[in-house]
Amino acid sequence: MADDKKSAEDSEEAAAPKAVAATGGFKAWLPLLLTILIMPALAFGMAQFIILPQLQKGLGIKSSAAGTSGSEKKDDANAKQQSVVMSKLLVNVADTMGARYLLVSLSVVGSSTDFKEKMLAHDAQLRDAACSALAAKTLADLEKPGERNLIRTELITGFNNVLGDSVVQEIYLTEFAIQ
Repeated sequence: MADDKKSAEDSEEAAAPKAVAATGGFKAWLPLLLTILIMPALAFGMAQFIILPQLQKGLGIKSSAAGTSGSEKKDDANAKQQSVVMSKLLVNVADTMGARYLLVSLSVVGSSTDFKEKMLAHDAQLRDAACSALAAKTLADLEKPGERNLIRTELITGFNNVLGDSVVQEIYLTEFAIQ
């Protein structure tokens, strides 16, 4: 009888690892594998088809038109781009009581056929808009890491308001000195 109990326990112990091995196979790893494979695809789809179009819509960026490839559009834009230099814009830095100043030179890039003529015709207004935007900056603002990009964006918006259309495409800060 003791031998029967012993043999029954041995057979149960031998069957137990087989049962564990059968349940811990591929079926146990399936949810993890599906998560690892589906999550990047889901993140890409959300970014590409939901988040980016909403950002572009909010910023007023037009998506590429159907029928023209991106490289053709770039070539056309580069062929038409013109640049106008606005040198030596000197403004007092805000909150320094005239003790500190900012010297900036800009290169303004646009793509309309009469871009240079518009820039020259509105030179005084554009310089005033640039000086107004720059004079509003404090020393702490100017020392922030991404401030130059914000200044570019403000200047592009201000220049396009003066010129009427979205004529100005890019502004390069060729000289930027705080004294």
